[in-house]
Amino acid sequence: MRILALEREVAGVVESQFTEEILRAEAAKAWELYEAGVLREIYFTADTGKAVLVLECGGADKAWSHLAGLPLVKAGLIDFRIMPLVPYLVFARLFERRP
Repeated sequence: MRILALEREVAGVVESQFTEEILRAEAAKAWELYEAGVLREIYFTADTGKAVLVLECGGADKAWSHLAGLPLVKAGLIDFRIMPLVPYLVFARLFERRP
């Protein structure tokens, strides 16, 4: 199942808490998830710089278990809104025969 994960702010967190060490560890864990076929795409939003991840896994609970292993999540610096996605199956309307 495809899962969209949108980064959310955590109250009270300040930019200085995002150290080079934890950001490097975050990148390493993201790479590990990518290599495992779980993390399919990763972006930052152009306006706010928040992370947007596309995961492929068994559902929202499984996605959260992967995201919970990210160093920034473990440290309580970021959180995610998780949204399971389903295919857009209405293209068939374009090909329906009408009397």
